[in-house]
Amino acid sequence: MTESQRQAYATLAQMDPDLGRLIDQCGTPDPFEFHDGGRTSGSNFAGMSLHILGQQISTTVAFLLYDRLTDATGDTPTAKSVLALGQDSIKALGTSRSKAAYLINLAEHVDSGVLDIENMGGLSDDDAIQALVAVTGIGVWSAEMFLIHQLHRADIFPAGDVGLRKALKRLNGSAEIPSVAAAHETGRHWRPLRTYAAAMLWRSLTAPDEV
Repeated sequence: MTESQRQAYATLAQMDPDLGRLIDQCGTPDPFEFHDGGRTSGSNFAGMSLHILGQQISTTVAFLLYDRLTDATGDTPTAKSVLALGQDSIKALGTSRSKAAYLINLAEHVDSGVLDIENMGGLSDDDAIQALVAVTGIGVWSAEMFLIHQLHRADIFPAGDVGLRKALKRLNGSAEIPSVAAAHETGRHWRPLRTYAAAMLWRSLTAPDEV
Protein backbone atom coordinates (compact mmCIF):
# COMPACT_ATOMS: atom_id res chain seq x y z
CA MET A 1 0.00 0.00 0.00
CA THR A 2 1.52 3.31 -1.10
CA GLU A 3 1.19 6.58 0.77
CA SER A 4 -1.00 8.00 -1.99
CA GLN A 5 -3.33 5.02 -1.65
CA ARG A 6 -3.52 5.51 2.12
CA GLN A 7 -4.38 9.14 1.58
CA ALA A 8 -7.03 8.21 -0.98
CA TYR A 9 -8.73 5.88 1.50
CA ALA A 10 -8.54 8.55 4.21
CA THR A 11 -10.19 11.04 1.85
CA LEU A 12 -12.88 8.51 0.95
CA ALA A 13 -13.60 7.89 4.63
CA GLN A 14 -14.10 11.62 5.14
CA MET A 15 -16.39 11.78 2.12
CA ASP A 16 -18.60 8.90 3.27
CA PRO A 17 -18.80 7.72 6.91
CA ASP A 18 -20.34 4.38 5.84
CA LEU A 19 -17.35 3.61 3.66
CA GLY A 20 -15.14 4.85 6.48
CA ARG A 21 -16.69 2.21 8.69
CA LEU A 22 -15.92 -0.47 6.12
CA ILE A 23 -12.35 0.76 5.87
CA ASP A 24 -11.95 0.54 9.65
CA GLN A 25 -13.36 -2.97 9.81
CA CYS A 26 -12.15 -4.53 6.56
CA GLY A 27 -8.79 -2.88 5.94
CA THR A 28 -7.55 -1.17 2.81
CA PRO A 29 -7.05 -3.44 -0.22
CA ASP A 30 -4.78 -2.41 -3.06
CA PRO A 31 -7.45 -1.18 -5.51
CA PHE A 32 -5.35 -2.00 -8.56
CA GLU A 33 -4.07 -5.46 -7.64
CA PHE A 34 -4.60 -7.98 -10.43
CA HIS A 35 -5.04 -11.41 -8.90
CA ASP A 36 -3.60 -13.32 -11.83
CA GLY A 37 -0.83 -15.10 -9.97
CA GLY A 38 1.73 -13.47 -12.24
CA ARG A 39 0.28 -15.18 -15.29
CA THR A 40 0.07 -12.16 -17.59
CA SER A 41 3.62 -10.90 -16.91
CA GLY A 42 2.55 -7.26 -17.04
CA SER A 43 1.34 -7.56 -20.64
CA ASN A 44 -1.78 -5.52 -21.36
CA PHE A 45 -2.70 -7.84 -24.22
CA ALA A 46 -2.41 -10.88 -21.98
CA GLY A 47 -4.37 -9.11 -19.24
CA MET A 48 -7.24 -8.31 -21.61
CA SER A 49 -7.14 -11.88 -22.92
CA LEU A 50 -7.65 -13.12 -19.37
CA HIS A 51 -10.51 -10.64 -18.83
CA ILE A 52 -12.19 -11.93 -22.00
CA LEU A 53 -11.76 -15.56 -20.99
CA GLY A 54 -13.12 -14.72 -17.54
CA GLN A 55 -16.40 -13.26 -18.74
CA GLN A 56 -19.35 -14.92 -16.95
CA ILE A 57 -17.32 -17.84 -15.57
CA SER A 58 -15.49 -18.50 -12.33
CA THR A 59 -11.96 -17.28 -11.75
CA THR A 60 -10.77 -20.88 -11.38
CA VAL A 61 -12.06 -21.85 -14.81
CA ALA A 62 -10.75 -18.63 -16.36
CA PHE A 63 -7.26 -19.40 -15.04
CA LEU A 64 -7.51 -22.95 -16.37
CA LEU A 65 -8.38 -21.71 -19.85
CA TYR A 66 -5.73 -19.01 -19.78
CA ASP A 67 -3.07 -21.48 -18.66
CA ARG A 68 -4.02 -23.75 -21.55
CA LEU A 69 -3.72 -20.77 -23.89
CA THR A 70 -0.26 -20.00 -22.50
CA ASP A 71 0.81 -23.62 -22.98
CA ALA A 72 -0.51 -23.59 -26.54
CA THR A 73 1.28 -20.36 -27.47
CA GLY A 74 4.46 -21.40 -25.67
CA ASP A 75 4.73 -18.28 -23.52
CA THR A 76 2.72 -15.28 -22.34
CA PRO A 77 0.16 -14.85 -25.16
CA THR A 78 0.81 -12.12 -27.71
CA ALA A 79 -1.30 -10.92 -30.60
CA LYS A 80 0.91 -12.75 -33.08
CA SER A 81 1.00 -16.01 -31.13
CA VAL A 82 -2.79 -15.99 -30.70
CA LEU A 83 -3.30 -15.35 -34.41
CA ALA A 84 -0.87 -18.14 -35.24
CA LEU A 85 -2.84 -20.49 -33.01
CA GLY A 86 -6.12 -19.73 -34.73
CA GLN A 87 -9.74 -19.71 -33.62
CA ASP A 88 -10.38 -23.45 -33.89
CA SER A 89 -7.33 -24.32 -31.80
CA ILE A 90 -8.35 -21.78 -29.16
CA LYS A 91 -11.84 -23.27 -29.01
CA ALA A 92 -10.28 -26.72 -28.63
CA LEU A 93 -8.73 -25.51 -25.37
CA GLY A 94 -12.22 -25.63 -23.85
CA THR A 95 -13.54 -22.13 -24.34
CA SER A 96 -16.65 -21.18 -26.28
CA ARG A 97 -16.57 -20.44 -29.99
CA SER A 98 -17.58 -16.85 -29.29
CA LYS A 99 -14.73 -16.27 -26.84
CA ALA A 100 -12.26 -17.84 -29.25
CA ALA A 101 -13.52 -15.39 -31.87
CA TYR A 102 -13.21 -12.50 -29.40
CA LEU A 103 -9.57 -13.37 -28.72
CA ILE A 104 -8.82 -13.50 -32.43
CA ASN A 105 -10.57 -10.18 -32.94
CA LEU A 106 -8.55 -8.59 -30.14
CA ALA A 107 -5.34 -10.01 -31.59
CA GLU A 108 -6.21 -8.66 -35.06
CA HIS A 109 -6.83 -5.17 -33.69
CA VAL A 110 -3.56 -5.20 -31.77
CA ASP A 111 -1.45 -6.79 -34.50
CA SER A 112 -2.71 -4.32 -37.10
CA GLY A 113 -1.97 -1.35 -34.85
CA VAL A 114 -5.61 -0.27 -34.69
CA LEU A 115 -5.47 -0.79 -30.92
CA ASP A 116 -2.15 0.10 -29.28
CA ILE A 117 -3.05 -1.81 -26.15
CA GLU A 118 0.40 -1.63 -24.54
CA ASN A 119 0.49 2.18 -24.73
CA MET A 120 -2.86 3.46 -23.53
CA GLY A 121 -1.57 5.44 -20.57
CA GLY A 122 -2.02 8.78 -22.31
CA LEU A 123 -5.72 8.24 -23.02
CA SER A 124 -8.46 9.59 -20.80
CA ASP A 125 -10.68 7.07 -19.05
CA ASP A 126 -13.51 7.63 -21.53
CA ASP A 127 -11.24 7.44 -24.57
CA ALA A 128 -9.58 4.26 -23.28
CA ILE A 129 -12.95 2.60 -22.71
CA GLN A 130 -14.19 3.64 -26.15
CA ALA A 131 -11.05 2.25 -27.79
CA LEU A 132 -11.51 -1.06 -26.02
CA VAL A 133 -15.26 -1.54 -26.55
CA ALA A 134 -14.73 -0.93 -30.28
CA VAL A 135 -13.28 -4.46 -30.28
CA THR A 136 -16.01 -7.08 -30.58
CA GLY A 137 -16.04 -9.15 -27.41
CA ILE A 138 -14.93 -6.37 -25.07
CA GLY A 139 -17.87 -4.90 -23.21
CA VAL A 140 -17.94 -2.01 -20.79
CA TRP A 141 -17.33 -4.26 -17.76
CA SER A 142 -14.24 -5.85 -19.30
CA ALA A 143 -12.94 -2.44 -20.35
CA GLU A 144 -13.48 -1.08 -16.85
CA MET A 145 -11.67 -4.04 -15.30
CA PHE A 146 -8.79 -3.38 -17.69
CA LEU A 147 -8.64 0.29 -16.69
CA ILE A 148 -8.51 -0.68 -13.02
CA HIS A 149 -6.05 -3.57 -13.15
CA GLN A 150 -3.86 -2.72 -16.15
CA LEU A 151 -4.00 1.11 -16.33
CA HIS A 152 -4.45 1.71 -12.57
CA ARG A 153 -7.13 4.36 -12.99
CA ALA A 154 -8.48 5.77 -9.73
CA ASP A 155 -11.99 6.77 -10.73
CA ILE A 156 -13.66 3.71 -12.27
CA PHE A 157 -16.90 2.28 -10.88
CA PRO A 158 -18.05 -0.91 -12.69
CA ALA A 159 -21.72 -0.60 -11.81
CA GLY A 160 -22.60 -3.54 -14.03
CA ASP A 161 -20.72 -5.88 -11.71
CA VAL A 162 -23.25 -7.97 -9.76
CA GLY A 163 -20.93 -8.41 -6.79
CA LEU A 164 -20.45 -4.67 -6.52
CA ARG A 165 -24.19 -4.09 -6.52
CA LYS A 166 -24.69 -6.81 -3.91
CA ALA A 167 -22.17 -4.97 -1.74
CA LEU A 168 -24.10 -1.72 -2.25
CA LYS A 169 -27.29 -3.47 -1.14
CA ARG A 170 -25.53 -4.62 2.00
CA LEU A 171 -23.99 -1.21 2.65
CA ASN A 172 -27.29 0.62 2.30
CA GLY A 173 -29.42 -2.02 4.01
CA SER A 174 -31.66 -2.15 0.94
CA ALA A 175 -34.27 -4.82 0.33
CA GLU A 176 -33.15 -5.35 -3.27
CA ILE A 177 -29.96 -5.22 -5.27
CA PRO A 178 -29.78 -1.78 -6.92
CA SER A 179 -30.05 -1.44 -10.68
CA VAL A 180 -27.00 -0.59 -12.75
CA ALA A 181 -28.31 2.95 -13.18
CA ALA A 182 -28.87 3.35 -9.44
CA ALA A 183 -25.39 1.98 -8.71
CA HIS A 184 -23.89 4.48 -11.16
CA GLU A 185 -25.73 7.28 -9.41
CA THR A 186 -24.48 6.18 -6.00
CA GLY A 187 -20.95 5.93 -7.34
CA ARG A 188 -21.02 9.57 -8.43
CA HIS A 189 -20.78 10.60 -4.78
CA TRP A 190 -17.33 8.99 -4.56
CA ARG A 191 -15.69 10.84 -7.43
CA PRO A 192 -12.73 11.06 -8.09
CA LEU A 193 -11.95 7.92 -6.04
CA ARG A 194 -14.55 5.47 -7.30
CA THR A 195 -12.02 2.69 -7.89
CA TYR A 196 -11.14 2.81 -4.20
CA ALA A 197 -14.83 2.71 -3.27
CA ALA A 198 -15.32 -0.30 -5.54
CA ALA A 199 -12.34 -2.09 -4.00
CA MET A 200 -13.75 -1.47 -0.55
CA LEU A 201 -17.18 -2.74 -1.53
CA TRP A 202 -15.76 -5.91 -3.06
CA ARG A 203 -13.70 -6.48 0.08
CA SER A 204 -16.83 -6.09 2.23
CA LEU A 205 -18.44 -9.10 0.53
CA THR A 206 -16.09 -11.40 2.44
CA ALA A 207 -16.60 -9.62 5.77
CA PRO A 208 -18.94 -10.78 8.55
CA ASP A 209 -22.60 -9.77 8.28
CA GLU A 210 -22.29 -7.12 10.96
CA VAL A 211 -19.86 -5.04 8.89
